[in-house]
Amino acid sequence: MNRINKAACGAACALFLAVAFAPAARGDDAGATLFKQKCASCHSADGKGDNSMGKTLKVRDFSSADVQKQTDAQLTDIIVNGKGKMPSYKGKLTDDQIKQVVSFIRSLAKK
Repeated sequence: MNRINKAACGAACALFLAVAFAPAARGDDAGATLFKQKCASCHSADGKGDNSMGKTLKVRDFSSADVQKQTDAQLTDIIVNGKGKMPSYKGKLTDDQIKQVVSFIRSLAKK
């Protein structure tokens, strides 16, 4: 394979990877944006709940094992129906938006 073919092959592979993984990145970005718009005022932007409202409400750290061990269905139920002082987002977020928020919460897991 000559240099031009190698370069073209490399460029094609890079383009393929960018296209293949773009929807996942957009979903994560959408979840992060929704989280910042709807959740961060109480749960803080990083999900730790260490802002004044989070401390007042005693919200849980989303990166904690306690939260991360919950199933997606449990997290979805809390978002849809609310829990304690947390309001319901039923009818305010679509099913897809809720999945994006749950995916973002998963991304906050302690590594």
